[in-house]
Amino acid sequence: MDVLVLWDVDHTLIENGGVSKETYAGAFEVLTGRPAEHRAKTGGRTDPEILGDLIADHGLDPAVFDAAAQRGALTRALAERQERLADRGRALPGARAAIDKLATEPGLVQSALTGNLRANALVKLGTFGLDVGLDWDCGGFGFDAAHRPDLVAVAQARATAKYGVAFTASNTVLIGDTVNDVTAGVRGGAQVVAVLTGGVDEVSLTEAGATKVLPDLSDADAVLAAVRDAVRPPVSADGA
Repeated sequence: MDVLVLWDVDHTLIENGGVSKETYAGAFEVLTGRPAEHRAKTGGRTDPEILGDLIADHGLDPAVFDAAAQRGALTRALAERQERLADRGRALPGARAAIDKLATEPGLVQSALTGNLRANALVKLGTFGLDVGLDWDCGGFGFDAAHRPDLVAVAQARATAKYGVAFTASNTVLIGDTVNDVTAGVRGGAQVVAVLTGGVDEVSLTEAGATKVLPDLSDADAVLAAVRDAVRPPVSADGA
C-alpha cells in the first residue's frame, strides 16, 4: 500500500523532560538579551506561533525578529540543552519498535509532522535514536507554515514529488497525542491515529476526529493495524 505516515514528536515519540519550554525561553533570551519572565505555551502548535506568542507576552512585537533570527535562536537554544534533553528526556515505550514495524510495510513512507523546526526535530529524535527510519525529505516542520494544519499539505507535496505517488487525505496518516495534533490532521487532510501519552483523554481525541486511539506505542502490531484501518476504503452499504 502507498501510505504516508507523519509522526508527531513531543509526547508521541519522546518525552522532553521540560526541555522544550526551556528551549523557547532560551531562544527568547538569545533574541532579546533578557531572560524570559513567562512560560511558553506549547501543545501541538508551531515554533513561530509559540515563540511569537512568548515574545508578545513580554510586550514586544514578534515582527521585529525575522524568521531567520527566530530559527537561529531556537536551533542554538536546543543545541545548548541537548545534554539536558538526554539526561531528562526519553523515548516513549515502543517508539523504536513501532517505527521499525511500520518500515516492514511495502510502500509505506514515514516522516515527521511537528511544530518544531526541522533541525530541532532531528536533534530531539536523534538524541534517542528515533531519527533513523524517517524520511526527513518528506516531513512538515515549524516555519514551513505558520499553522499546524498547513504542514500536512507541505509534507504530502514533498512525499509526492519524491515518490511519484499522490498522497492525499485517503492515504496519509498523522500519529499524535493532542487535540491540536488531531485537528491539524483532520483540517490539513489526513487520517489520524492518536495516543494517550500526552495527557489528553480518549473521548476528547475521538471527538476531535481521531479514527483510532491507542494507549501508547508499546504494541507495534496494534500501531500498524491502526494505520491500515485508517486508510482502508469504507465498505459501501451493499457490501461492495
